[in-house]
Amino acid sequence: MVFLCLSYDGVRGTKLSKQEDNLELEKQLKVLNKPPIKTIKTKYDDIYDCVDFYKQPAFDHPLLKNHNYHPQMKPSYSMIESVSTISTNNYKLSKIKLSDEGCPVGTVPIRRITKEDLIRHKLMPPSEDVMFNNLLNRRKKPIKGYKFAILHTEDSPDNKFGGAGVITNVYNPRVEGEQHSACRLKMIKEKNVIQVGWRVDPALYGDNLTRLYIHFTDGKTSGCFNLLCPGFVLLNTQIPIDGVLEPVSQRGGNISDIGLSINWDQENGNWWLFSTESNTPFGFWPREVFDNDFAYFATRVEWGGVVYSPPGILEPPMGSSFFPIENISYDAFCKNMTLLGYRGERLESQLTTFLSDSHLYNVLTIPDLMYYGGPGEK
Repeated sequence: MVFLCLSYDGVRGTKLSKQEDNLELEKQLKVLNKPPIKTIKTKYDDIYDCVDFYKQPAFDHPLLKNHNYHPQMKPSYSMIESVSTISTNNYKLSKIKLSDEGCPVGTVPIRRITKEDLIRHKLMPPSEDVMFNNLLNRRKKPIKGYKFAILHTEDSPDNKFGGAGVITNVYNPRVEGEQHSACRLKMIKEKNVIQVGWRVDPALYGDNLTRLYIHFTDGKTSGCFNLLCPGFVLLNTQIPIDGVLEPVSQRGGNISDIGLSINWDQENGNWWLFSTESNTPFGFWPREVFDNDFAYFATRVEWGGVVYSPPGILEPPMGSSFFPIENISYDAFCKNMTLLGYRGERLESQLTTFLSDSHLYNVLTIPDLMYYGGPGEK
């Protein structure tokens, strides 16, 4: 079995000849692109293959070889009750459903990967988790690289979070080349990380559109986006995990947002991802793919913006691309930031902000609402 993980670290190591490199890329494409039962082409020229549930990339993971997961899986009743407490109250929802009524029952939509995608992925930077740990340890480097404007739970040995939710408005900040700009909900325990949000990332997606994304780190590897390596079990037949979000918000005009939550299932230990609009599950990260540290709860939760720019390149805009002015019609925001305990109960926790460069970005908070963003370097 070929076990492939495409991550921020890309494919680095010994230098291959052009012929060897092409052969390696072809081998990776055969692993990633599964035989389709149906194919859907979007107006953005994405091609989604409707792949048999049991042949999706998740089940290439060696720890899921003898799984008993199936396409009719649902979260436990207790989890559904917990998720229902996360209020939505959306403005105009950014749509991410596929046209043509999605994929047939028993299949899931997997974005077809091209050789050009794999070549771009080699240019992607190291994981933000590595960079952020350096910042928390008060190291001065990297001066260029990741910048944050976030709200997070205070560090405490008593933290035991079994879920979190957010509603965030969706923007399309301008980025170029290897830059990216994102807003995410992130749950952490030591080296285990799961996150979801929206991002503009030409290196990952090959365009400048605002897309949904997920990312996870299993405590051992450097992490993986979307379905580019085994891990996340997709269940939803209509919503691609890396689909284009539309419409996006217009500063001072229409607001479009999306509600997302991550929840731990007490009955089986899986971490579920939901759209909070109708408590619709996308799928889940199986308990088997994480080390034991992440089996029951997370110890830190973050909400807010992150950007990246390579060294020597001006920092990109974040959020609405303007400093927040505490006006929901003009600012990028995260609201309805919900925390659940590992038993599914609602929690009230002390939250604090982290801002890595106040000259480029800002983060402001009022109860149950944070504004974030900034122009970057012009």
